[in-house]
Amino acid sequence: MDANEIAAGRERWQQRYDKAHKRVADFTTLSGVEVEPLYGPAEGVDYPGFERIGWPGEFPFTRGLYPTGYRGRTWTIRQFAGFGNAVQTNERYKLILGAGGGGLSVAFDMPTLMGRDSDDGRSLGEVGHCGVAIDSAADMDVLFGGIDLQKVTTSMTISGPAVPVFCMYLVAAERQGADLSKLDGTLQTDIFKEYIAQKEWLFDPEPHLRLIGDLMEYCAHNIPKYKPLSVSGYHIREAGATAAQELAYTLADGFGYVELGLSRGLDVNLFAPGLSFFFDAHVDFFEEIAKFRAARRIWARWMRDVYGATSEKAQWLRFHTQTAGVSLTAQQPVNNVVRTAVEALSAILGGTNSLHTNALDETLALPTDESAEIALRTQQVLMEETGVINVADPLGGSWYVEALTDKIEAEAEAIFQRIKERGTDGTITSGILRGIEDGWFTSAIADSAYTFQRALEEGDKRIVGVNCHTGTIAKDLEIMRVSHEVEREQVKLLQARRADRDQATVDAALKRMIDISRTEANMVPAMLDACRAEATLGEICDALRGEWGVYREPARF
Repeated sequence: MDANEIAAGRERWQQRYDKAHKRVADFTTLSGVEVEPLYGPAEGVDYPGFERIGWPGEFPFTRGLYPTGYRGRTWTIRQFAGFGNAVQTNERYKLILGAGGGGLSVAFDMPTLMGRDSDDGRSLGEVGHCGVAIDSAADMDVLFGGIDLQKVTTSMTISGPAVPVFCMYLVAAERQGADLSKLDGTLQTDIFKEYIAQKEWLFDPEPHLRLIGDLMEYCAHNIPKYKPLSVSGYHIREAGATAAQELAYTLADGFGYVELGLSRGLDVNLFAPGLSFFFDAHVDFFEEIAKFRAARRIWARWMRDVYGATSEKAQWLRFHTQTAGVSLTAQQPVNNVVRTAVEALSAILGGTNSLHTNALDETLALPTDESAEIALRTQQVLMEETGVINVADPLGGSWYVEALTDKIEAEAEAIFQRIKERGTDGTITSGILRGIEDGWFTSAIADSAYTFQRALEEGDKRIVGVNCHTGTIAKDLEIMRVSHEVEREQVKLLQARRADRDQATVDAALKRMIDISRTEANMVPAMLDACRAEATLGEICDALRGEWGVYREPARF
């Protein structure tokens, strides 16, 4: 790009920056030196390839979605939390919000993630242990009691039974008197990554995609601010994928959901802004920054050039980041505070829109109140004390960062091509489904995980406290334990609710939901009626299992 084009781009950026809202804040260094909101090539200098870097707030968005960077607004501090029953988790949410958290992120227990009720025999010993137990809309009422859902953005990390859980959330909001059209937040709903990595599915892919399509339609027409689908690379990376695999598989899944929306006749400029992403921030600092920058650039280009998105918002890749759970160590767990801070900083320098920081004890148990506060304060120290929010994309133009961004982008594009070649009709969706069916994704991730483990065992990769610097004077941590009494009380409560409800109304609502499932009509309204009648999550999912069957992963050797 020649100097004149660069100067014209800077002028475009300046005009947009001048018109944008800026926070009232001190944008100086610790020593009082004024810093510019953006830095770029020197005036009058040609910069070959600068169109791939560009300016914040314009295509290809390598340097961020907004011309102001974090001067306009900082990232949302969204701490992931959920344990025990709805009463206990509600208390934790109020603690997070009271300490300065900007939004809620719900962790569900394993029975809920698998669409099972707490009194299901397969739930024994799991209720409330890795998240909160939610059996019906009444639990959602308690979970968000005293929290105005119309004013707080709410993220829910659940995929297999995401749609009925979302309906319960809507019913809880209705009971608060909220205007549902004004709700804001994110639902994960990403079923592709379940088959690829996490394995919390209910049905075959096709009925799951039908439900996701219904949800996309419903939100686009009725709850425009709510993001009905958060495409999740986090769990893919946690399963052992490389940074390039995480990026490529995640964006490919996103392209698949775009193809789903288009197949429903939806306007890409209308539904694409409702897609968001969820990435892992691992401990290789610069590789992670490059990954986030490449992700925005790839998504913008594909949305414009492949799927025909003409609006900027439809080309935006908005993403939440969580620091890497798999990087936490049980040995010398206090070291995890340092790892989490480095990972969080990489997400911030990569331009994340919201962020969760893991607690130091999460490799051992659910976080205590104290460790959760340390995780929250980690973000706040980075936001308030370090100056990293003063300049948009401060590493833009770094030879190392730009080279890494280009390299990881090229690796991702090569993977997209391999995915398309696996399909039968040239679509990404076809390639994803074939890759799920023949185990291509899981095999590739397993190979990457094995390669890293070998490097770790041979000492080529080092982890402090694990295979180097293992001596310590640290004492064992006091960890949080969920009492088995939680499960017994949740089961009693669930059975009492069943006894108090109008069973005929529940049965009729479930029957109508199944009747609708046999047509092409949208299933969300019928599912909402079932939740209003206090049908349980297990009853809704079992009714659908009876209609659609249960997915069984093929045996592979």
